[in-house]
Amino acid sequence: MLYKIEEVTVRTHYCAEVNETHIDQTVTVAGWVASRRDHGGLIFIDLRDKDQVVQLVCDPADNAEAHQLAEGVRDQYVLIVRGKVRARGEGLENPKLKTGKVEIVADTLVIENSSKPMPFELNDEKVNEEIKLKYRYLELRTQKAYDVFKLRSKATMAARNVLDELDFLEVETPIITKSTPEGARDYLVPSRVHGGEFYALPQSPQLFKQLLMVGGFDRYFQIAKCFRDEDLRADRQPEFTQIDVEMSFCDQEDVIGVAEKLINNIFTKCGFEIPTKFTRMSYMDAMENYGSDKPDMRYDLKMVDVIDIFERCDNEIFSNIAKDSQKNRIKALKVPKGDEIFSKRQMKGFEDYVRKFGASGLGYFQMKEDGLKGPLAKFFTPEDIQAIIDRCELEVGDAVFFGAGNKKLVWDYMGRFRIYLAEIMSIIPKGTFEFLWVMDFPMFEKEDGHVKAMHHAFTMPELDSEGKIAYEDIEDLKSVAYDIVLNGTELGGGSIRIHKEDLQKEIFTLMGISDEEAEEKFGFLLDAFKFGAPPHGGFALGLDRLIMLMTGASSIREVIAFPKTQKAQCILTQAPSPVEQSQLDELSLRIRKKIDA
Repeated sequence: MLYKIEEVTVRTHYCAEVNETHIDQTVTVAGWVASRRDHGGLIFIDLRDKDQVVQLVCDPADNAEAHQLAEGVRDQYVLIVRGKVRARGEGLENPKLKTGKVEIVADTLVIENSSKPMPFELNDEKVNEEIKLKYRYLELRTQKAYDVFKLRSKATMAARNVLDELDFLEVETPIITKSTPEGARDYLVPSRVHGGEFYALPQSPQLFKQLLMVGGFDRYFQIAKCFRDEDLRADRQPEFTQIDVEMSFCDQEDVIGVAEKLINNIFTKCGFEIPTKFTRMSYMDAMENYGSDKPDMRYDLKMVDVIDIFERCDNEIFSNIAKDSQKNRIKALKVPKGDEIFSKRQMKGFEDYVRKFGASGLGYFQMKEDGLKGPLAKFFTPEDIQAIIDRCELEVGDAVFFGAGNKKLVWDYMGRFRIYLAEIMSIIPKGTFEFLWVMDFPMFEKEDGHVKAMHHAFTMPELDSEGKIAYEDIEDLKSVAYDIVLNGTELGGGSIRIHKEDLQKEIFTLMGISDEEAEEKFGFLLDAFKFGAPPHGGFALGLDRLIMLMTGASSIREVIAFPKTQKAQCILTQAPSPVEQSQLDELSLRIRKKIDA
């Protein structure tokens, strides 16, 4: 039931705007009841709109009807209130509020809508996430949520503005398109008109933005929705947004320059200071030194190669591993003061952690006053013990851990161990942004005996002086690709693209894609390359991940208005859900029992 004294529908001020300059003026504000306090005569209401709170006072001496209505008001009721602004009494100001020096004495109060009791306290961080997602529209009422989306809006606008200034044209590409192999599974959309045939939601606008370059658009961008049917984690969602950019007649430096200008503009407009130029590192250096192609540069903990020293040790397991330095690695990870921080029991326990990622074990040394100690020390000569001390630059109180085995395995578990140590030692600084370009990626990687593109099949490989692909081992072939990493998270990436039909076909062949499959899946692109495709390249930045890192959110779900769960479900709308049989009939579809993948 709605109670009204008189129609008051025109808001004159947002809550945040009411301040000392409005004292003795009449204002009208609107919003939700954040809290209500009855002080035995006077009723105080904290009214919140989109981003601030102002205190209302309902005094029966000023307006009995408004006070009577206020007695029935409860949390989250929707009010429109008119009243006179006055200064709060001495000692009653609230420095935590922008409006904390004033209050509004209500003379007219309209209850626009009531509210059921809330299913959870809005600012309770411990509430079960499923409950918050079921009532996501309520969580969006919080100051924290509003601030996130205000920053997201500002970042998106900043991106549009700087790209417009750089003469990029915003173009929308199709949302329902052809299913093409791009790594993850496609979300498929059945066609009603063409029974038994399917569209796919785009995993990225990759092919269309390349076609725009063939079309002579020269510089394109889009705030693009993308869709991938993949296993989810904290920084992934089935639908996500990226700032997508492509440009013609450019080289790698041109593209990186635009990306740095874009990122700098976004951060500056959102109130952050970052370097104008970002550090660069090769893929191989990243893997060898940090065990990751997206290392977090906010802390050190750098790995050192000691395989040559271990080759001389008196332990058959290590010496055999060390004999093949092409396939294997033995890496040392120094932890300054680690011997003082960790007990011997903790050090042995770290072995259980790395075993979860395929490690067969984890060796360690402790740097004592009388030299290097530990279970492995007996296998080394005094000279090699000193070589380890020198190579790792050890000082008294340090600990050093060793991983040995196949290089990819060692990179992986030692890289994870590095992050794990940084977290438990609490050495990762907060509120800082460390950007890194990772360059010179391999063109291909082998997975289960199959060759796949590390980025995608349209990436330009490094060519020899004659413009040909040349390699001894296909995994050694480099690409003209680059990833932008922020605080250990891959923020985005890009590459110079292939723009010639014969080279694109050669890449498909190396990946085991037959001419027939290439024509069926990518014939339209190959055909376009026959009509004067310009050299071109580009990049994409994950907008959701960017906002997650800028706001310090713990999950990408916090920066998406209506996110999915880790099972790709929308608890709010109960999607996905069954549909009527008549809809299936129109699409020529029949539901079979689920087949386990």
